[in-house]
Amino acid sequence: MTTLLIAEHDNSTLNEATARALSAATALGGEIHILVAGKDARAVAEAAASLAGVAKVLLADSDALAHALPEPLADTIVALAAGYDAFVAPATSTGKNVMPRVAALLDVMQVSEVIEVVAPDTFRRPVYAGNAIQTVRSAAAKIVMTVRTSSFPPAPGGNGPSPIEAVEAATGSGLSAFVEEKLSTSDRPDLASARIVVSGGRALGSAEKFSEIMLPLADALGAALGASRAAVDAGYAPNDWQVGQTGKIVAPDLYIACGISGAIQHLAGMKEAKTIVAINKDEEAPIFQVADYALVGDLFALVPALTEELKKRG
Repeated sequence: MTTLLIAEHDNSTLNEATARALSAATALGGEIHILVAGKDARAVAEAAASLAGVAKVLLADSDALAHALPEPLADTIVALAAGYDAFVAPATSTGKNVMPRVAALLDVMQVSEVIEVVAPDTFRRPVYAGNAIQTVRSAAAKIVMTVRTSSFPPAPGGNGPSPIEAVEAATGSGLSAFVEEKLSTSDRPDLASARIVVSGGRALGSAEKFSEIMLPLADALGAALGASRAAVDAGYAPNDWQVGQTGKIVAPDLYIACGISGAIQHLAGMKEAKTIVAINKDEEAPIFQVADYALVGDLFALVPALTEELKKRG
């Protein structure tokens, strides 16, 4: 079996999600090639070539691929399909946008959000917001899958760089065009890959209180900030902070949930964290069922006290 892994990147930096998806691709067995599709992304290809277990990196360079538009990227992948038995991508917004198109063009079933590779044709994936795990066996001639990267460790660096080969990029169908992008900037760690995440819920009451209570705690821990969907919908936090089934899936070493009751949609996005601390005044809150440490009380008193103690301890 030969696998083509689709790299996640911004044309200058290789996202860690690629290294995690590589661990899943390795479990399929056989040779692994990585496709770096973008514009002036040679540095990304060199980073991908340094990962362990990669036989070759394919570099597709084109203006049409500069912004990861799904149509030209999917067409580029399908043009390479004859040489591959499996196609793997991280289950990021890009992967979720591109891989269904690849599956449709190849006329095969896609296997989504894989959390374990049981065999080259058999996979485990969460369903019902993570309340059940489904085992899927694919009889398709070619495997198309997205990987929930929080379930796999990042692949280590290799002993030496793999060869980089230029491939032709598709020009695109013209069905979509890049208009603009507005990127959020932050000095804090990226939410999806942070080792520590602190999240706030609707109980904080306002955007002002969210900032007043949560930001000092995050700063004291060097943590990324997250939020429940209820807090995001109420306008307390931006959309890209949302953790949960319809937000970001995180698996940090430490997750602190403040004023979050623990709806199953939120639990689906954070229950794989190694250590979970929950702060809530309702001792019957569902979040306590998955928490390793439970603090029952008023978050407006407990969180500032915790923050002050962390600052004292440096």
